[in-house]
Amino acid sequence: MPGVAAAEQKSGDLPRTLGLADALSIVVGIVIGGGIFLVPNLVAQNLSTRGSILAVWIVAGVASFFGALACAELGTALPSTGGQYVWLREIYSPMTGFLYGWTMFLVARTAQVAWLAVTLSLYVSYFVPLGAAASRALSIVAILILAAINYRGVSMGALVQKSFTSAKVVGLLIIIGSAFLFRGTAPTAASTGVPFSFSHFGIALIACVLSYDGWVQVSDVAGEVKNPSRNILLALAGGLAICIAIYLLANLAYLHVMSIAEIAASSHVGATAAERVLGPAGGSFVAVIILLSIIGTLNGCFITSPRVYFAQAHDRLFFSKFAEVHPRFRTPAFAIVAQAMWSIVLVLSGTYETLISYAMIAFWSFYGLMVLGVMLLRRQRPDLARPYKMWG
Repeated sequence: MPGVAAAEQKSGDLPRTLGLADALSIVVGIVIGGGIFLVPNLVAQNLSTRGSILAVWIVAGVASFFGALACAELGTALPSTGGQYVWLREIYSPMTGFLYGWTMFLVARTAQVAWLAVTLSLYVSYFVPLGAAASRALSIVAILILAAINYRGVSMGALVQKSFTSAKVVGLLIIIGSAFLFRGTAPTAASTGVPFSFSHFGIALIACVLSYDGWVQVSDVAGEVKNPSRNILLALAGGLAICIAIYLLANLAYLHVMSIAEIAASSHVGATAAERVLGPAGGSFVAVIILLSIIGTLNGCFITSPRVYFAQAHDRLFFSKFAEVHPRFRTPAFAIVAQAMWSIVLVLSGTYETLISYAMIAFWSFYGLMVLGVMLLRRQRPDLARPYKMWG
């Protein structure tokens, strides 16, 4: 198809400057957010045994891992800037790519940015009381700062991503390690007493799968990753493996210091567990880790998503201005600014909460098309070079 060659050529407009560590930090930094501190509560409300709780996190992790492998096959075969947009366009039609790109800009990714920025201000208010106006102003400032960082170069954005990802992983490991070393009163065997059922398991599974979400975004910068045939696979597989390990260790740590009934009763499981093992400072420490997590995810959205609009504009399926590359910083500068501006509009209007609910339907619809696309592309283009071919 002519579009593939064009996409490969366009990816040269943005230099390949991201190494494996950068791509890995994007995957881990976007996936690990606040979910691991909050979702165990919902899981414990639906599952009442230690084995079933760990099983649902494993099943969600394995499902996400398979999705990442499908993404890796497409990403190594078509390593172009825009990632999932390019694959949907090539496998299905320009219309499918058109719908994906506009959905990401108008509803999905910008609403996510707005929601993350507002959540950031809420956790800052844990330390410094903020009124409604101050909270909104802080959200806007956070968006502008991270947009400015990524405007000035993908390497600068990647440095921020690596720094915050490393900091929150270390923080999580401190919480996990301190929980395993806890020598206080052991939790009782009390559980919620909820009988096992597939419906309860399914509710818990949905929450866990959403906690693993975000790995696909590394595909958006595939055109800027060095040695993509190797590094995209390693970033996706390695990143998901790290996230699965951390999530399982965190749940084991919670279960070590809290009963299942206590986990089900706590709306902030991470903070409750940290306070039990680290004292009153534990809650503040968790708030700091969540802040780091939010900043890492928010920064990841500015590294990745503007590349979708950039690639789409190159195909004349978006406003041509979005295809411009900054002459000095070599970034899709206008696309980054536009994402920031529309996200700020959503912050001010307060519509991001409604939009992000609808966005989840769009996200998973496109994920399904992507995974189905692996099989369709094998039939459509059996001779396409595939440095990695997903098994099974």
